[in-house]
Amino acid sequence: MKLYDYEQAPNPRRVRMFMAEKGIEMPVEQVDLGTRAQLNDYFVAINPFVAVPALETDDGEILTESTAICHYLEGLQPEPNLLGTTPLEKGQIMMWDRRIELEFMAGIAEAFRNSNPNFVSRSVIGTQNFEQIPDLVDRGIARAHAGFEMLNDRLGEAEYIAGNRFTIADITAFIACGFARWIRLGPADYHANTQRWLDTISARPSASA
Repeated sequence: MKLYDYEQAPNPRRVRMFMAEKGIEMPVEQVDLGTRAQLNDYFVAINPFVAVPALETDDGEILTESTAICHYLEGLQPEPNLLGTTPLEKGQIMMWDRRIELEFMAGIAEAFRNSNPNFVSRSVIGTQNFEQIPDLVDRGIARAHAGFEMLNDRLGEAEYIAGNRFTIADITAFIACGFARWIRLGPADYHANTQRWLDTISARPSASA
């Protein structure tokens, strides 16, 4: 297997952290998004959706999307379990993972991609070029603030995002918190639940993946 990666991007980091939790190692090839290497013919032939991460399986198949790659890796190496064991737990984990992605990480991305000069004409991931919309920056920041509130409220109810143990939902939320620093945001002083959780996750060896 081989992982196509870009060290600075949040979504590939989700896969790297998942792999670290599993103890999975594989060759990694960097695709420099800073120079738009994802648009080179070489990489377009690998992933026509021109995004990382992408995983090349031992059979030569290409999987894209971080969550899909994590599902594949969990199937290959079920322990430690990060995606749920019972139908209910699987549903709860995916519910929270998707909620963090849509209600928190997407807002951060909206603010970042519509304000950063490196994303002029590339404000949306994919094969088509879309110009930045400056008016979306404030909305993205507001969505990110709401995401931090949601996170803190949830962590007042449960030790981890999806319940009483570490799962992929914690990986997604942890990476989102790091991504928020790119738009100069973080948990507020009164987000004690989030800070407790961040301290716990930061202490895991996988946090440095």
